[in-house]
This record gives sequence, C-alpha cells and structure tokens, in this order.
Amino acid sequence: MDIEVVTSGKQFAPIYVFYKNGDEEPIPIYCDKGENPSIQEICAALRNMMFVLSFHPKNPALRSIRKEIMRFS
Repeated sequence: MDIEVVTSGKQFAPIYVFYKNGDEEPIPIYCDKGENPSIQEICAALRNMMFVLSFHPKNPALRSIRKEIMRFS
C-alpha cells in the first residue's frame, strides 16, 4: 500500500488521517482530537480502522491486504 504524507508549516489541531483509493472520495480514518497520543496508539487506531474498512464492499484493495494489516497488530 502506498502512503502519502502531506505536511504543512502551520500547526493544526486536531490532526486528521484519510484513506484514499484512486479517484474515490477520501475516507476519514483517524483524528487525534487535539490530544497528544503515542505513536503506538496512533498506529493501533489506524490499523484497526483499515481492518474494519477492509470488510466494506467498496474497498477491495484493502480486502486483498487484510492479512498484512493484521500481521502488524
């Protein structure tokens, strides 16, 4: 899975993370709610949401990597 990180010189709170597949509409998968979570908490939240999205019929790309997503949990 390709990952693109988009940064800004400005401070934003809260921080949002989206999943986007091709030209489809981005799906929000994480928001830090202005808190300061650990990197482990962020990764666990992203992994869990990606796993849940892998069951939706609109996300066949995630379904094909479902085992890889869970391997890192």
